[in-house]
Amino acid sequence: MQSRRRRFDSPSSPSSSYRTFLALLTVLASQALQASAVVVPRSNCYVFDNTSRLVDFSSWIGHPFEYDGGETDLVIRFCKDVETRSQTGYVDFGRFDKYNNFVSGSGHVDYVQGFYNGDLANCETSYDKQGRTAQVNIICGSCLNGRCKGGLGCICNVTYESTCRVFLELAIPCEKPGPRVFKGFTVGFHPRSWELVYDGMTRIGYEKSHHEFSFGTEQRHVTLYMTAIASLSTLVQRPIIKVLPESGLEFKLSGSGATGSAPTTLSPTMLNVEWRCERARDTPYEVNITIPVEGYEPIQFFLAKMCEHRQEKSGESTTGWATFGVLSCIFTVSSTLFCCGGFIYKTRVEQKRGIDALPGMTILSACLETVSDTRQSYTRHEDLNTAFASEASWERSPSPAPPTKGTSKSNGSRYGAI
Repeated sequence: MQSRRRRFDSPSSPSSSYRTFLALLTVLASQALQASAVVVPRSNCYVFDNTSRLVDFSSWIGHPFEYDGGETDLVIRFCKDVETRSQTGYVDFGRFDKYNNFVSGSGHVDYVQGFYNGDLANCETSYDKQGRTAQVNIICGSCLNGRCKGGLGCICNVTYESTCRVFLELAIPCEKPGPRVFKGFTVGFHPRSWELVYDGMTRIGYEKSHHEFSFGTEQRHVTLYMTAIASLSTLVQRPIIKVLPESGLEFKLSGSGATGSAPTTLSPTMLNVEWRCERARDTPYEVNITIPVEGYEPIQFFLAKMCEHRQEKSGESTTGWATFGVLSCIFTVSSTLFCCGGFIYKTRVEQKRGIDALPGMTILSACLETVSDTRQSYTRHEDLNTAFASEASWERSPSPAPPTKGTSKSNGSRYGAI
């Protein structure tokens, strides 16, 4: 019984702990791959709270809130503009801008919106000539003064700092916070660009596979640059790759970013993508790249590649030319050795000199003599007739002179001979 108890109480073997560690890694990797990408909202009406969670107010754009101030009413159109309305007309107190004008607040204020570039009349001396401006302090819930409760919210208080600037408190039922975003993280095709990921959120076109954002067949290499805030860069871990479908596309990832190096703004890390089409396909191949970040939602984006035809490996295209070059070198060297050996043999053994000592000159001379003799002995039939006719015309004797009176005609006749 004691031996059995000792055996039962003994620590686990190294193999079992290794298997447990691999199982945990597999679970973590599967959870990271199943997590959806944090996509940039469809509008600029969003904000990050104090815990870096995304709060999207896109459904609130343009919603009006009116404050009755007696002779002058003040109206807020959410994420659009602020204006005062009276019998004399409307006065614009600024428009909502998409650049850093929606931030988290402090104290009882949850979020702060800034409105700039309003009417410039009588406000020419404002800072940077931005005209009338407004600041809206958003409170999630009800007003502290109990002005309005429930509903879609209302303006709690209005304070005019001057005729050119106004402060408002707006109480609304805020949206629920979304995923925790790793702010400041970017991925792009250049160290100072963010085509794929901006501020920790995946941009439209790379949140899933799109045909119009896919890479061509002939593009074998793609380099991506990653940057992050230096104080948080150590939280970035090694990327996880998933190719769909699993067969047909040869994919390789290298670079400093693939090994888990910490990216910073001054020294970005690189992801070198090398892919090759092994099988043609009508739809693009999908490459899911997930970058886990400790304590935050993982960074996830997709790369797509079209494969219109099969691509050969880098060494396959040059194999034929390499073989041809080797054979050419062998032929050249052997021909040179043969010529040198034949020349030495003929000069030493056959006692030949000059061009006659070159190998193959005897055969070449015989061929040339045969060709030249054949050309001299050949004569066309028409040339023979012409020659005989001309020869006959040259050797013909002149015709005899006519007989004169008193001269007897000879009985015999003479003919010219050829």
